Amino acid sequence: MPLINLRDLIAWPNNPDNASDTVINGIHFNKTALEHWNYTYYSNNTISNDSNCFVIFDAYRPTFLSNGSWINGTTCYYPLNSISTRGSIGIAFVAMYGLALVFSLVVLRKHGQLYLQETKRFRAVGRRWTWYWMCFTCACALISTVSSIDVDRNYLPKMPIILQSFFFMLMVPGSLAMVWEATRHWGSWQERQVVDPDPFALGQDDRRSRTEFYLPLIFYLFAWLNFFMTIPRSWSAIEKQRSADQTLAVAAPSGTDSRFKAGSILGGVAYFIIIYSLHHSLKHYKPRPPTPTRSFAPFKSIAHFIAACPTKIFLALVILAVRMAYIVAQAWEWEISVFNLSVNPAWPYALGYAPVLLIMFILIVAGLIERNEDVVLIEQRRRRGRETNAMVGYTPKPQWWRFGKENQFMTAEEQLRHMTTEVGGRAPTANRLSRTMELRNMQGGNFSDGDANGMEMGVTGGSGMRNRSRSRVEDPFSDPSPGTGLTPERTRSNDASSVRTGQSGISGTTLASGNVKPVQVRSMLDI
Repeated sequence: MPLINLRDLIAWPNNPDNASDTVINGIHFNKTALEHWNYTYYSNNTISNDSNCFVIFDAYRPTFLSNGSWINGTTCYYPLNSISTRGSIGIAFVAMYGLALVFSLVVLRKHGQLYLQETKRFRAVGRRWTWYWMCFTCACALISTVSSIDVDRNYLPKMPIILQSFFFMLMVPGSLAMVWEATRHWGSWQERQVVDPDPFALGQDDRRSRTEFYLPLIFYLFAWLNFFMTIPRSWSAIEKQRSADQTLAVAAPSGTDSRFKAGSILGGVAYFIIIYSLHHSLKHYKPRPPTPTRSFAPFKSIAHFIAACPTKIFLALVILAVRMAYIVAQAWEWEISVFNLSVNPAWPYALGYAPVLLIMFILIVAGLIERNEDVVLIEQRRRRGRETNAMVGYTPKPQWWRFGKENQFMTAEEQLRHMTTEVGGRAPTANRLSRTMELRNMQGGNFSDGDANGMEMGVTGGSGMRNRSRSRVEDPFSDPSPGTGLTPERTRSNDASSVRTGQSGISGTTLASGNVKPVQVRSMLDI
């Protein structure tokens, strides 16, 4: 059975014995009833009207009744043929695209995982978009290649050719967005490495930042226009390839109309925006070192581009150029178009499906080799910390040193004080001792006029009196001297314990006086 059964209108075979009877494939049909129901006989061994189509050759021998019904009829759109070249190659691409989809999810999990807190300037979704678009493109390619199997098997073209063509064209904006996000995120990753040690190294209100803000909007505008010009349309004309005349009159003009041509050009514009984005990232994040002479400047530019441009982006752009060139070519040339039922399968598979698959595997291999960005930043921060320590001559203690110092070498009293400090969440009690005594001495009212004036002068700026007052506050347990206002009964407690007094409620060292009786320690929290 040939790949395409050309269909031409032919007359009913005559029966010499009965003018109202015709014999087709050994079956007698009522010619009058067939003409009454508007059935027509075609050269590809089919009988059809506007509603039904039945095959009648070899083992397919239906029976037609005068009331217009068929018995044991087989529709023309049933998959009668065996899998041919288009379907066989499609099965191989189904397996490869399925493998690409699995690895895309693996790499998405690897690079999408967070190890650092997300910042507003560098969102985590920015590094995931490449793999999101890759999964979308894989899904479109799987549907398209699976549909190509039934394109060969159907006796007459129907829905499979539409599905293959529809999702083949839907792969165009998906593959463009996939490479765009890979290119844009590479530039964002370079910016993040520059900004991480110095947040103010690159501003967010200069020409560079404004360009990076508007470039995604411009790219997705043209990608959306490509989608709008090629996808939302009537695809029923593509299946009108049941004869050579029908193909030239209906299918070919629909597959090469102005909308497909405009969509391919808009896709080409989006491709050049990707190239400009790569140039922008190389210019600002991988600047070319200045040279003393301008001789051989083009060669130096090429050498700098080869050294600075990432290999995965360069290969992806070169391969994507082949894919976009084929999209533009098929919009003008019907003979190589994937819409053509009799096209040589080498054209759509070698220039359509294979380039996208190669781009996916290049990005997947690069994603498996490269490390998570957060992990890389953590290591860079540790490296900068070690370099800073070496610069200032600081040698950090090992981890076990802090553990042993806090636990093993403490006395029982120090451990109790340490636990008390952790419960209260405040500084050690010894540090609060001087502050408490300072408040006690200022609020007690036991100072003489001279000392009060001296304290006031010390506060307002007298250097000598400031030193005297400071010494009294810092050493509250020194022997009282004449004129200080302190009674001889004030003595230092044995443990310098901090207690809560009955009048002020301020924790401090227990000082006995003539008017205030010492208070006993009631809890370890008072220490």
